[in-house]
Amino acid sequence: MLSDSELLRYSRHLLLEEIGELGQKDLKNGKVLIIGMGGLGTPVALYLAYAGVGTIVVADFDCLELSNLQRQIAYKTGDIGADKVALMKQRLEQLNPEIRVRSINSEMNKEQLLMELMMTHLVLDCTDNMATRQMINVACVEAKVPHIVGAAIRFEGQLSFFDHKQPESACYHCLFPNDEEQALNCSNSGVLGPVVGTIGTMQALETIKYFAGLPSGVKNKLKIFDGKTLEWQSFAIEKDPQCSVCGK
Repeated sequence: MLSDSELLRYSRHLLLEEIGELGQKDLKNGKVLIIGMGGLGTPVALYLAYAGVGTIVVADFDCLELSNLQRQIAYKTGDIGADKVALMKQRLEQLNPEIRVRSINSEMNKEQLLMELMMTHLVLDCTDNMATRQMINVACVEAKVPHIVGAAIRFEGQLSFFDHKQPESACYHCLFPNDEEQALNCSNSGVLGPVVGTIGTMQALETIKYFAGLPSGVKNKLKIFDGKTLEWQSFAIEKDPQCSVCGK
């Protein structure tokens, strides 16, 4: 049941026919793991806390740096030097005392991640390197836990959703079978803050729709956002029968 305070807090959700009280209860019962508390992870965590996702686990192992503040909207100048997950946990608990927040201040390996996935309904991959994304993908495929992947560089953002509960679903390795790290990243090529925020917001939107039982517009697709033209391109991702991660 929703408490009186929750009925008031989420009243604008309750007015939506597609969500209503039942959908809000599903959000309350939802458990998400957000990996990466940078430019993608901060808007994801904020929106999901505001939306009433009942259990949010935030994972990162970095401390806040001055250069992060251009795009990592949950932090302020006085936070520089502090652990990102500690800052985020405190911020989310202040924003919504109705939810539960747990932090993981370490770089997880596959075994640790698989343990976390036993308690998770959905993973939000908000990381910024290929090796970590591939490791998260392998664990999610093995655990049959859906995950939403975001990425951004310069003026371009990318969004994908893989529902590993479905046997016919593709995986991230089907899309990017080459595990080698790409030469370009935010540190050496730059990124526009609102582009990262746009992708993070879309990850949060897809999460809310998932728990509310609404159809996704990005499952088994690669959506590419052009921040210069504000246009989206969409490409279907086919399951690779020979994929070393999800193939037979």
